[in-house]
This record gives sequence, structure tokens and C-alpha cells, in this order.
Amino acid sequence: MRASISLGRIAGIRVGINASVFLIVAILVVGLATGQLPAAYPGHGIIAYAIAAIVAAVVFLASLLAHELAHSLVARRNGIEVESIVLWLLGGVAQLRGEAKTPGADFRIAIVGPLTSLALGVGFGLAAGGLRLLGATGLPVGVLTYLAGTNVLLAVFNLIPAAPLDGGRVLRAALWRWRGNQQRATVNAARAGRVLGFVLIALGVLQLVTGYGLGGIWLALIGWFVVSAATSEEQQARLSGRLAGIRVADVMTAQPLTLDASLTVDAFVGQVALTHRFSTYPLVDHLGRLTGRVTLNRVRAVPLEERATTRLLEIACAPAEVPVARPDDSLVELLERMHGCADGRAVVVDDAGRVVGIVSPSDVARALELADLRFLGPYQASSGPDLTTLSPPPGRSFRR
Repeated sequence: MRASISLGRIAGIRVGINASVFLIVAILVVGLATGQLPAAYPGHGIIAYAIAAIVAAVVFLASLLAHELAHSLVARRNGIEVESIVLWLLGGVAQLRGEAKTPGADFRIAIVGPLTSLALGVGFGLAAGGLRLLGATGLPVGVLTYLAGTNVLLAVFNLIPAAPLDGGRVLRAALWRWRGNQQRATVNAARAGRVLGFVLIALGVLQLVTGYGLGGIWLALIGWFVVSAATSEEQQARLSGRLAGIRVADVMTAQPLTLDASLTVDAFVGQVALTHRFSTYPLVDHLGRLTGRVTLNRVRAVPLEERATTRLLEIACAPAEVPVARPDDSLVELLERMHGCADGRAVVVDDAGRVVGIVSPSDVARALELADLRFLGPYQASSGPDLTTLSPPPGRSFRR
């Protein structure tokens, strides 16, 4: 899920919203301003209802952001890098680069989100009760009551023990603690998620055929998302299990062709691109340390008339944006860091920071083929997925 609009950073974490969030805001505003608020608090003009509905929708989005931020801060405290938080049509996504190292950390990261929503719900409920004690009965009470109910509902729904909901993470942590196998725990939580998703889809279809309209469509959409995300998590868990114990050094292409960052694009095309089969080239300084990475796609974007004066460093991907690993790193952990990498390739450096290798999707595909040959029988190995289309698995996400 990509951010269409950046909202800046909170506690050093990039925060943004996807364009689809405007649809849910519109649905909330229309539903509150024309239905729920007028029914519960009659006697106000449409403008008053609209303003109250907009305030409720915006504060609800802020509540979702607080939920995801809680996940992110606890994840970072447990040694997991947080890429970003994105609000979208069905809630929020905290993109985490990596996995919890222990069941306890997994549990803490998962449970803090629903606890945050529950605390917000209680807070809004107390505020609404306080206004009532002071004699207020108008739209401010209605907005606070709505926010209290939605946050409590959000907490309860997310505690359902099925991935990718937070309850699924809690279930995974419990199974991991009990059986000592993270992969198996993830697969079981994902299977529970698929069951939940199909149940939601069935309920949505039932609502549609019985005349509930939009409510059924929304429920089916949530169910479809849960099924898709749970299936993705199970596939990723199985992939991680097949690659367990494999180091970056075992799969990397050693001694890649490196280039001087001062080389012009014109010289690169004539001297390198037309004579080599690679699509990615690390740029290094005089000590062999990474200064950037150039791809053929970036080179093609340079106009012909500017190639003679444009240097590779000017179009290169900055070192901070390049997934980097050491030869002894786990391949599974590297794949998680490669999430979001435009061309799916990582650079391998030694202890001195010198470039010693590249890991590409084809390298990972070969590692999977060898793992199949090592651990599976002939029929199983030959009937596996098409590995030529492999791309790195996505980083872990907490979704609402």
C-alpha cells in the first residue's frame, strides 16, 4: 500500500495517506450527516450535521493513525525497522521491515494496537459522559459517542484470532511459544484468517441478497482483503521456511561489475551496457565502497542530448535507498529488507564496506530450486511454482 500524500513524520516514522482513504471519509461523512446524527440528535441544520460528521471522520482517521503508531513504536523498541505508516480505504498499514525475534516481542507488537484503540474508546466515552453530566446533549456528545463506539469496535474486531488481524498475531505468538515453531504458527494463524475472510464474504453476499445493499458490499470487501492478506502471509511463511539457514553468501553473485560514479551516461552505454548482460551496476569510490546503484531503467530515462554531460552519480539510487547485506546475513532477513526495492536487487558488502556481491531474484530462485532438490522428493520438486517470476516477499504489515 503506497502513500499518495505524505503527512510528514511522527517520531521519525514516515506517515502518509493513500488516495482511497478519501472514499471511506466520504462514506463516513455522508452516513453520519444524513443518517446517524440526524436520527439521534434531531433539530439541527444540514451544515451543522456535515461539520460534525467531518470532525468525526477526521478524528477517527487520527485514531487509526494512533493505532498503527503504537504498533510501530513497540516494533522499533523490539529492534524492528519501521518503513512507514499508510492510511487507506480499509484502515491503516504499518510497514515493518523484519520479524519479531521472540514470541514475547511478537505478542507485544500485536496487542498494543487493540489496547490503544480500546483506551481511545474509553477516553472518548468518558468525555461524552462528562458532557452529559454537564447538561450537554447535542452534536458534540454524538461525535464523542460515535468515536467511542468505533474505537471499541475496532479493538474487538482486531482481536479476532485470525491473520492478518492483530488477534492473528497474538494467536501466532501463543502457538510459537507453545510449539516453538514460528513458521508453523504463522501458517496456522493465516489459515484461520482465510476461514474468517470466507465467512465475511459469505455474510456480505447474504446481506446483498436480503436487501442490505452497501453493508453487504463492504463486508464482502473486507472479507476479500482478509483472505488475500492471509494467503500472502502463509505463502511468505512457507518461503521463509524453505530458505531457513541459507546465508547471503550462499546465493549472491560474487565480484559484480562495479563502476566509477563519475562515468558519463554516454560512456556507460557505449563501454558497459552494450557489452555486458547485467541490468544493475553498483557505483563505488576508490576504496570499493558503495556510493550508489545504477539500473538500465534509470539510464533509459536520460534524454539522448543530455547523456554526454550527465554522470552516473546524478541518476543513481542513493546508498541509503539500496538494500545492503553482509555475506553472513540470513537470506530471509535480506528479502524482508528488499521490500520496496525498485529492481529487487541488493548489494553485498564486506566488513570494510567494500562491494563483494549482488543478490537478484534469479539468485533467490536458484536457492529455492536447490532447497527443493535437497528437501523434497522428485515429484514435489518438479511440481512447484514457477520460480522465474519470483520477487522478494513483502515486509510484515499490520493492517486494519
